[in-house]
Amino acid sequence: MKNFNRGRTSHKGTKYTEDTEKFKFFNFPLCPSCSPCLRVRFFLLLLTAVVILNGCASWGGAASAEEYYSIGMAYYDMGKFADAEKWLIRAKAKDKTMSASEYNLGRIAFELGRYDDALKHFESILKRDPVNVLALKAAAYTRIRNGEIEKAAALYDKLLALVPESADDGYNYALVLFAMKKYDEAEQVLTKYEFALLDNNDVLLLYARAQKEQSKPEAIDSYDKWLANNTSADVRYEYAQLLEEHELYARALEEYRLALSGLASGSVDPSKQTVRFTIARLLLIADSGSAEGITELKGAVDDGFSDAEKIEELLDDERISSANKEEIRTIVTQVKRAVEAAAAEAAAAEAAAAGAADEVSETEKEDNGDNGEEN
Repeated sequence: MKNFNRGRTSHKGTKYTEDTEKFKFFNFPLCPSCSPCLRVRFFLLLLTAVVILNGCASWGGAASAEEYYSIGMAYYDMGKFADAEKWLIRAKAKDKTMSASEYNLGRIAFELGRYDDALKHFESILKRDPVNVLALKAAAYTRIRNGEIEKAAALYDKLLALVPESADDGYNYALVLFAMKKYDEAEQVLTKYEFALLDNNDVLLLYARAQKEQSKPEAIDSYDKWLANNTSADVRYEYAQLLEEHELYARALEEYRLALSGLASGSVDPSKQTVRFTIARLLLIADSGSAEGITELKGAVDDGFSDAEKIEELLDDERISSANKEEIRTIVTQVKRAVEAAAAEAAAAEAAAAGAADEVSETEKEDNGDNGEEN
């Protein structure tokens, strides 16, 4: 999910760092990727705060909301959120119309995982200023973190009406629509950002996935463009599934094999054995006269594939030959027996462990009883 902490490249190619992008609001400009500059800024802000407070004390005056705000933001930049929160609360109390303090209190609550509190601050701003772009963006993303997808979608809809050129917000909106299974709408949103589709891999991949969910053949080209500049066994597996869906079996088989070779041994979704089963299924369907599919299926089972139901479903596929179906029945029986044996072994081990624990407990009771009699 795109978020406030993400570095990005604008449509014009300007590079923004995490520090400059992160929830910007009345911040001093930073040198991109310049941590010494950031440290100097921290020092100067704190020094300024000390001078302000000492001056106010000596002159008998009261510090202003802006001065409290500066101190709070200095602490925020150093990651001292509890101290920052105290000073920003003082700034807000001094000037209740100061949206900057309210906004950054929301940022702090968000950083600390207090999403409900963060929403209260952002929505308080929106009550006074319904078209505040930063507050809309923050509230929308916080809704996502809270799992309130539909409310986030409504906020992004308002946000993009105000800043339709924002590819970042468009991407987030499309992600929300995708999560709501509104794949056509997600695709339509992303289509508006032609430059982002050309130079932003995340946008292009979401675009391809939205097309794939609609079974659009155009998704093939979108995945192909993404894979031309990126490497991911998981994405390649998705691509192979898409090719198979459109009956491009030779290309699908090639991509499945590439995905299999790129997966780490501990991969789960998909696992190596799952991909091997998928290759076996495709071989059995695409080349029913060959025994290669059965060989691959046995290899998947040897690697640990144990979903007997998935294997059994192959028996209902009319494209698989009768000879291969006989082999499949034998494999199903073997897998079921292996699963039952493993379950029995696990149950026996659990019973043995429980019995050993009972013995230890009885021994402890007897020892405690003996100690009581001695006393």
